[in-house]
Amino acid sequence: MALEFPSIDPIAIQIGPLAIHWYALAYLAGFLAGWWIVKYICRLDQDRYRPNSEDMDDFMSWAILSILLGGRLGYILFYNLPHYIDHPMDVLKLWQGGMSFHGGLIGVVTVIVVYAKLKKVELLRLADLFSVAAPIGFFFGRIANFINGELYGRVTDVSWGMVFPGGGPEPRHPSQLYEALLEGAVMFAALFVMAHRDSIRNRPGLISAGFMGIYGASRFLIEYVRQPDEQLGLFFGFISMGQILCLPMFVACFILIRYATRRHEQPV
Repeated sequence: MALEFPSIDPIAIQIGPLAIHWYALAYLAGFLAGWWIVKYICRLDQDRYRPNSEDMDDFMSWAILSILLGGRLGYILFYNLPHYIDHPMDVLKLWQGGMSFHGGLIGVVTVIVVYAKLKKVELLRLADLFSVAAPIGFFFGRIANFINGELYGRVTDVSWGMVFPGGGPEPRHPSQLYEALLEGAVMFAALFVMAHRDSIRNRPGLISAGFMGIYGASRFLIEYVRQPDEQLGLFFGFISMGQILCLPMFVACFILIRYATRRHEQPV
């Protein structure tokens, strides 16, 4: 027995030739909700520190561009470079999916460093604010992946297995929903709670460490039930590209914890 895949049109709104996909709306919802969250966190300290809520208004345009460019370039380089060399125009077809979290992360980290230097704001505090907001985007993005019937899991005999279009006749793990839950809802709840504790919020770097650790662990575990990318398969027969890219996140988590706790022995 397998659950029936809910056939949802990937196009949310169609007005003549204009088609708005759920994938695009997921990104929009993530950006708007994330923007509100970072401003809310800034107000917990009454905007006494920089970046403050006004800085975050300015930073959001930088963040959006870095996520889109980094995520797309990361997917092209890490996951499917030969295809895009042969079909360069497919690079522009964002509505078909094809975004890499780790590529987006590299893009965001780069922009955070540049923005903090140019605007003279504290780099790790900026990173912490972004870390609290990011899981909201992951949640909506993975739901959109599910609607598109992409990034499904491996074949399974669990009672909630689902037959996906394009995934063959056998039931598979709805791994997009696992990721929406762990990388999205659970991680957001954990980081939001951390952000409400003065002793954590005012030790810049700890929330970013939590982000790296929780996401890295969640993604690493879910990769065991997520279907490996067809063009890559498993490296050495047991580890996926997603898992390989999570390994530096564990290192970053450890470094950030050590740095934040040593630098701030007492809350600021």
